[in-house]
Amino acid sequence: MILTRLPTYDPDTRELNAIIETPKGSRNKFTYDPRLGLFRLGGVLPAGAVFPFDFGFLPSTLGEDGDPLDILVIMDEAAFPGCLAPARLLGVIEAEQTEHGETTRNDRLIAVAAGARNQRDVRALDDLHGNLLEEIQHFFVSYNEAKGKRFQPLGRFDAEHAARVIETGIDRFRKQG
Repeated sequence: MILTRLPTYDPDTRELNAIIETPKGSRNKFTYDPRLGLFRLGGVLPAGAVFPFDFGFLPSTLGEDGDPLDILVIMDEAAFPGCLAPARLLGVIEAEQTEHGETTRNDRLIAVAAGARNQRDVRALDDLHGNLLEEIQHFFVSYNEAKGKRFQPLGRFDAEHAARVIETGIDRFRKQG
């Protein structure tokens, strides 16, 4: 089965089926290529910059940028490219991304691994400690800047709002065929 066509939610637990592309701590950005059914190197971050948490996508969704919805999964340890990580939705950073003069919405869903030990009590964005959310947002701004893109956060919203973003992404995926 092609990973992008897995169900967005586990039918039994209703946890998100997050597919990890790039593990926490990696300078390498990996991207799933559904045509080939494998992960390819999509780029390398500048020296000293790494992904703060596991980053990937939600299957059977489609964002305004034409790719599956992006998700950052907070876990105790890094996973690996292709890992299905059951996750609990915390919220979303809504954002616009500009590249070559064209601006599209490119939101970042934030979740915690369903089996996390250190974050087992985290149920909302507000439960994240200190300025962690600010640092995550700054990562996406600087990551895109290094790639010649502009990432402009529009706001942070709770899990209920994020679930509506996901439903819109599922509808867009279904209409695409």
